[in-house]
Amino acid sequence: MSDVRPLIEAAIRDRGSEAKLAKACGVSQAAINKAKQVGRCSPNLAVRIEKACGISRRLLCPEFFRIPGENGIPIEGAAA
Repeated sequence: MSDVRPLIEAAIRDRGSEAKLAKACGVSQAAINKAKQVGRCSPNLAVRIEKACGISRRLLCPEFFRIPGENGIPIEGAAA
């Protein structure tokens, strides 16, 4: 798992505070703080931060939003 703490901190700076980011995402400030502390985002929070700040969900939650063709992930329809 990758540490996405710098991305979460960037989203907080973009909005001005944890509370403002939380409001923009429709979650509690505690949820933002927890994600920042553990350095991980749930898929749901990643989507919400992407909508609020434009930071890609694939960067925020790479273990869930994988990019086909990256790190050996098969591309649909490609010959094996």
